[in-house]
Amino acid sequence: MLILSKVKTLIMPAAIAISAALIITSCTHDPYILPDTNRTTAAGICFERDILPIFQSNCAKSGCHDAASHEEGYILDNYANIVRKGIVPGNAAASKIWETVAIASRSSESFMPKDGNPLTTAQLDLIKRWIVAGAVDSGDCASSGCDTTLFTYSGAVAPIMQNYCIGCHSSASAPGGDLTNYSAVRESAVNGRLIGAISHTTGFSFMPSGGDKLEDCKITQIKKWVAAGGLNN
Repeated sequence: MLILSKVKTLIMPAAIAISAALIITSCTHDPYILPDTNRTTAAGICFERDILPIFQSNCAKSGCHDAASHEEGYILDNYANIVRKGIVPGNAAASKIWETVAIASRSSESFMPKDGNPLTTAQLDLIKRWIVAGAVDSGDCASSGCDTTLFTYSGAVAPIMQNYCIGCHSSASAPGGDLTNYSAVRESAVNGRLIGAISHTTGFSFMPSGGDKLEDCKITQIKKWVAAGGLNN
């Protein structure tokens, strides 16, 4: 009886551990993916206009996630490549791309953009809402909401720089210079370099690099801002 008791004493903890492991394993499941039929567009968001420029400017850069570099297997230069890996339609929490850009601490090894400025709250909100709605390649694209009568620095120019330029032009040492602050943007605009680049004028490096030309309305906003004196307004 004493031997039997000892055997039971040895067996019971092992049995409990095995049972616990089986329970944990049985609870492991694939992340929720929104069914194709339920995927839709988030209100006011157009992928080509609102989401793609964020990835192209901040992620699809040389040495990072362009077609040539494809760090960690990610290429983030067009819709097909962006949703191929790291995006779980309908589930931002399970989307690796969302997780890395939404990290609060830059000290994390997973923080992205790796060598750039953190995405703004507005940019993060756009990406999250796009994923939750289904990460579709369309959206509310009929009207861009761009208004050529609005051409202040804070209301028009700075947001354009943030969405289309700062990912590459985040420091004075960056090719093409710094576009993160008013003084730097004004200098580039007044000397004609900025307008030549975004207008795709012969003799200039076309910008945004790797992305589509800015819509005429946005180019007009910047031109009007310069013509009005390039004020910090």
